[in-house]
Amino acid sequence: MAIRNLLNINRKKTKGAIVNRDKENSFPADLMTKCPECKKIHLTKELENNLKVCPNCDHHMKMTSAERIACFLDEDTFESLDDHLQTVNPLKFPSYVEKIEVDQIKTGLNEAVLTGIGSLKGEQVVVAVMDSFFRMGSMGSVVGEKITRAIEKATEYQVPFIIFTASGGARMQEGVLSLMQMAKTSVALKRHSEHGQLFISVMTHPTTGGVSASFASLGDLNIAEPKSLIGFAGRRVIEQTVREKLPEDFQTAEFLLEHGQLDAIFHRKEMREKIATIVKLHGKGGVKNV
Repeated sequence: MAIRNLLNINRKKTKGAIVNRDKENSFPADLMTKCPECKKIHLTKELENNLKVCPNCDHHMKMTSAERIACFLDEDTFESLDDHLQTVNPLKFPSYVEKIEVDQIKTGLNEAVLTGIGSLKGEQVVVAVMDSFFRMGSMGSVVGEKITRAIEKATEYQVPFIIFTASGGARMQEGVLSLMQMAKTSVALKRHSEHGQLFISVMTHPTTGGVSASFASLGDLNIAEPKSLIGFAGRRVIEQTVREKLPEDFQTAEFLLEHGQLDAIFHRKEMREKIATIVKLHGKGGVKNV
């Protein structure tokens, strides 16, 4: 899959779009972007050049999987895996397939995770990047299968596996089949570890539910972006259960780091350099016969 083509999907849809049909006052709909944190408005192009980090408040905005790969891996080295896998409707959930098709058109992806092989500062790696723009990055059977196959590919090639998580959790439309992906991916990671291979988990905003309770938290190194929401159950559910008021920063990356559930928090601008250094320190050679 060509990352450049993926990056251009949404731009093509909005090309020529205008906010006001009055020609004198019209401008492209995607020209400006408002920061959801500080509400300051920025030129979209400048924001993209800044890796979608707000120059005013340093808020890390959501990225598509294609944008993430474009700024993380070496240019033109990414080869996607398992783009042919398709979601079915095992529980006959109303309009489920139709909603999947809408997101496929919107994102250019077959499911809520993009997996593949690429190079990071010259070191071969297998990556999986969850996409919150596809059904909120929820984990269904295809997402679990793609991640599992990517882990197995990394084990086969004896290279590190790196995942960027962004998810609302297990996908309710697939019921227990979605929850089964927690165990399946975890078993694949155990085998990867038994072969002496590295697994780096990078948690981005948000990483919740069954994703946070399985593969996202099983890294040899668990890393997060600043102020990411990371947790299993919702804040209100926990407060009602324990009958206590939780700290304001509860379930943030900073809170988890302070309490030993994360190894590090990396700013998006330093993510590539720091993870590349970790991979090089761990490296045992390149991919064979890719």
